[in-house]
Amino acid sequence: MKKIVKDVISVLFLLLALPFFVIYRVEVILVGIEKAFQGASQFFSLFPGLSGMYFRRAFYILTLKKCSRDCYTGFGTVFSHPGVEIGRHVYIGTNCTLGDVCISDYATIGSNVDILSGRKQHDIADINTPAQEQGGAYIKIHIGEDAWIGNSAVIMANIGKKSVIGAGSVVVDDIEDLAVAVGNPAKVIRKRT
Repeated sequence: MKKIVKDVISVLFLLLALPFFVIYRVEVILVGIEKAFQGASQFFSLFPGLSGMYFRRAFYILTLKKCSRDCYTGFGTVFSHPGVEIGRHVYIGTNCTLGDVCISDYATIGSNVDILSGRKQHDIADINTPAQEQGGAYIKIHIGEDAWIGNSAVIMANIGKKSVIGAGSVVVDDIEDLAVAVGNPAKVIRKRT
């Protein structure tokens, strides 16, 4: 019975999100997909409570490359790329900022986590050109199945399946499967067995 009620609520919020999806598609034509998506993500991040979570999920089902029907995205969480992929039973806490990322099934992301699109987004080699104008390289970050990322972590590399990243850690290099990593920069302190 509980699943049926959740499914009905999800369908209702999908219907509520449709007019916003139409507005979003018009904005894509006018300003491009990146700007339109970022603005829409910021808008939907502002709806509080459980209804806000259903509303965000409905919009992301319509717009992201992949978004499961049972994920949770907390208040204040913003996505910067429509190429994001969110697997089944994913939990994303409040006030997160996510770049181009693929989040596998059952991954848990704490609050205030930043997942950047790699660590080379901004070039700084030419001191005669402002850093903002030098460009950079964006890569898709992969978060493994059943990985857990603690609050306030900064992720700039891939996280292996069933790995744990300590709160406040800064990940600059790929973390292997079953690893527990902490610190700045994050280092593997043990393996989960």
